[in-house]
Amino acid sequence: MDLKFKRKRMEKAYESTLVEAYKDYLETPDGREVCYDYLHHKTGGGAGILMVDEDDCVYLVRLYRNSIDRVTLEIPAGAYSRSDESGRDCAMREVEEETGMIPGKLIHLSNIVSSIGTYDEQTDIFIGLNLSKGTQKLDPNEFMECVKLPITEALSLIEQGEIVDSKTVLSIYAYLYMKSAGKL
Repeated sequence: MDLKFKRKRMEKAYESTLVEAYKDYLETPDGREVCYDYLHHKTGGGAGILMVDEDDCVYLVRLYRNSIDRVTLEIPAGAYSRSDESGRDCAMREVEEETGMIPGKLIHLSNIVSSIGTYDEQTDIFIGLNLSKGTQKLDPNEFMECVKLPITEALSLIEQGEIVDSKTVLSIYAYLYMKSAGKL
């Protein structure tokens, strides 16, 4: 069965600093035309790190997110600063900027597309271990605090609906799986 759609044309509906929104006109496998919303991330995406210390505590950032109009807990993460920046370099830059911590060991978990139905942003997810102190360097428009939690408490916050960010949920569950399977 042929499942591939054919792109006929795209019309830009909106452009901002970070994203472009399009009407994406496609031909279905049976020949009909449909129009989907499509959001393009201008830098391609970014990276984030779940930082875990020797006591199985995680370091998350607490910050406001306008898309859901609430304060959230998330892994430190951010967008690529240039088109050729690697996920590893982006993650290392962002984690020190946001938390003032530096992981001595990075393990790549996955590259995810968190809203695959409409948005092409890709995020490299890492686990950071062997933590040391660096220097927090928040951008002028960033307002956040670094929070240290036992991973069991972070898991409870997921179950209670307090941690809802997909990259954070994925990284916590992946870390617990990898640890239980002896892969760390």
